Formats: sequence, structure tokens, C-alpha cells
Amino acid sequence: MSGFLGPLDSGARVPPAQQTRIAAFLISAHGALARQFAFTLPVSLDAAWQTELNAQFYRETEIVSLLMRATTWVPDLALGYMVASWETAWLPAPIDEIPDRRLAQAVHLATLAHAVHAGIRPAALLPTEANAQDPFVMALRRIEFESGRLLQAQILFLKGTDLAPHRDAVSAILEQRHASVRKLWRETLANIGIEAS
Repeated sequence: MSGFLGPLDSGARVPPAQQTRIAAFLISAHGALARQFAFTLPVSLDAAWQTELNAQFYRETEIVSLLMRATTWVPDLALGYMVASWETAWLPAPIDEIPDRRLAQAVHLATLAHAVHAGIRPAALLPTEANAQDPFVMALRRIEFESGRLLQAQILFLKGTDLAPHRDAVSAILEQRHASVRKLWRETLANIGIEAS
């Protein structure tokens, strides 16, 4: 196993089979976030943290759109099963410790988004000799850059005063989400011969 994508082709591009798996995983994760942000958005914004939901919805949609266009796709029969397991992992779990349903949904989304943006660093898989002008390489770097920006908003919300009474519950949920996302990401990488550190 290697710690990087490859071996690269003669144009220093990532092999299409690896592109397909990586992009499918990222589209599943960011697509789930986009869908859930869309369903969580209220008709009118009445709390400061709700304005961030709107911005994050559009950012997640942009990531999915970018990956769909930048990836060199090839048929992959294993994706059907894998996507089903990924999609199940993104589903919201009830949070009994937070009685306000809207706030609980926002916590679910913020912890999932935090785990996805902090735990998945796709550009770190690129070898230094990867073609910097390749759309897939540029997309992975762009996603990592955007993830860093989005992470700041999630941290502000999760550490905000609205959640102060639920700090222990939020910390436990965040830990579980990180462990789940890391496990899925490592399994995805292992299936294409990448050893995640």
C-alpha cells in the first residue's frame, strides 16, 4: 500500500479508477450535507446561526458540482454497495439531550460537517509530481481549501452560547461522527491501495 494516489500516468494524472472512488465518496458526503442543509433551511431566518446554513448549503453544492465535472469517471461495480453504506452513515441520529428539534438538527449537521471537513483531506493524498493543471488535482486542492473555511463556521456554532447547556452531549456526538467518518474514509482508501495515516 502507498500513502499517495497513483501510480500516476504519463501525464502525471491520477488513475481514473482512483478518481472515481475518491470522487464518489466525496460526492456522497458533500451531497448529503447539501441535501440536509437544504431541508434544514427555514423559510425566513430568525437566528444568526441560520444565515450560515444558507452559505454552507451553496458551498456544499459547489463542491459536488466541481467533482462531477473534474473527475474522469470509469465503471465501478462495487460503488453500488459502497454508496449505500456511505449514505446510511450520513443519516441524522436522534439527539435526546437537546429537546429543541431545530437546534438538534443543526447540531447533527454541524458535527457531520465538522467531521467531513476536518477528517477528510483529499489533497494530502496527491504526490508532489501530480499534474497541477489536471482538473481532478485542482478540484481536490480546492475542496481542501474550502473545507478549511467551512470548518471555522462549524467551530463557531458548536462552541457558541446556544449550545453551552448541551456541551457534553455535543462533544460526545462530535467524537462519534469523527470516528465514523474516519473509518469510512480509511476503508475507501484501503480499497484503492492507499494507506491513510
